[in-house]
Amino acid sequence: MSTRSRASTTPLQSKRIAAVQAPAIPIVADWIRATPGTISLGQGVVGYGPPPQAIDRIRDFLAEPESHRYQAVHGIPPLLELLSQKLRDDNGVQVGADRCLIVTAGGNMAFFNAILAIADTGDEVIITSPYYFNHEMAIAIAAARAVPVATDERYQLRLDALEAAITPRTRAIVTISPNNPTGAVYPEQDLRAVNELCARCGLYHISDEAYEYFTFNGTSHFSPASIPGSEAHTIGLYSLSKSHGFASWRIGYMVAPEHLFEPIRKIQDTNLICPPVISQWAAVGALEAGREYCTDRLPGMVAVRRVVLDRLGAAEDVCRVPAADGAFYVLLNVAGKLDSMCVAERLVREHRVAVMPGSTFGVSDRCALRVSYGPLRPDTAAEGIERLIRGLRAIAAEQRAWGTSHAARSSDG
Repeated sequence: MSTRSRASTTPLQSKRIAAVQAPAIPIVADWIRATPGTISLGQGVVGYGPPPQAIDRIRDFLAEPESHRYQAVHGIPPLLELLSQKLRDDNGVQVGADRCLIVTAGGNMAFFNAILAIADTGDEVIITSPYYFNHEMAIAIAAARAVPVATDERYQLRLDALEAAITPRTRAIVTISPNNPTGAVYPEQDLRAVNELCARCGLYHISDEAYEYFTFNGTSHFSPASIPGSEAHTIGLYSLSKSHGFASWRIGYMVAPEHLFEPIRKIQDTNLICPPVISQWAAVGALEAGREYCTDRLPGMVAVRRVVLDRLGAAEDVCRVPAADGAFYVLLNVAGKLDSMCVAERLVREHRVAVMPGSTFGVSDRCALRVSYGPLRPDTAAEGIERLIRGLRAIAAEQRAWGTSHAARSSDG
């Protein structure tokens, strides 16, 4: 090719990135901005901000001139110390000679670090379906292959199916409990079974625990990294985004086998150098406030949750809601053969209520919609769910009318 013709050719984008799904949250956000008055049951956030201790600790950052320089790739010492204490006290996880602790810019970065550190091009990572879309996207960006394994009708793990999905290219099994997008909480015995399966097959168990404090109805959270002997194959992922209202501060952390410390540090140094130090100092304050900052707010979330479940439970003519005892999501199944993205768009544009389409979580055999109630007050939740139900009933009636008309035309033909 000549220099002249080469210069006139548009440079190509990466085919690998082009094949990665577009995240639905920005798309839904565009619909919301175009439809004033929409109540969002979409994005997964809480309705409170950071504790006062987090803001107070920023003074420590500002008072130290060295704070404005690069810091350690894996985190500042005061935060690492508090996170080690938190992991020991809340999760039963010991950080020591066999296990490293790394602060990240949010839980998504922790997951991406893990995938880049353990998987090569074409390797496989088993994820449960419905899956968290950013996990599937990260695996694709890393040129590995996500292998979705369906959960049961209650969104619980199917251990036999997970084992059957393992091939010579499998590098890890990913679990999320409490779960995004379903709200399911996996029993301790099932998480222990997955962890033992990974140990037996030479795989990593990546356990995403971003919603660890959000459990209801007497269910409890379990950290697989607390299992004795799990140090060499278990990666635990955590976040302050939800528990301490830290979504925009971007502070997560991960515990991983010590032999992965250098690979992960290499990855993080390239992508980030170090997590934002001002956010790390704020996180020190958040850890000083403790888990109680989150758990003291759960009664208010329980009240909203009750409104959501009661009203959806009375709408079985258009949707079914499997049990959801964790996080602040329900993934409801909508009656009829409908496209979830189209339904989600119509709900915003015609009924001013936003939900997330199930297709972005890998649900392709039915119409599913994720409802998030984390930031809502009871009155807002009630109005939002009423709009959702009215919208679903209107769409269902339209589908029935179309079906009747289509059947009549067919009989006439």
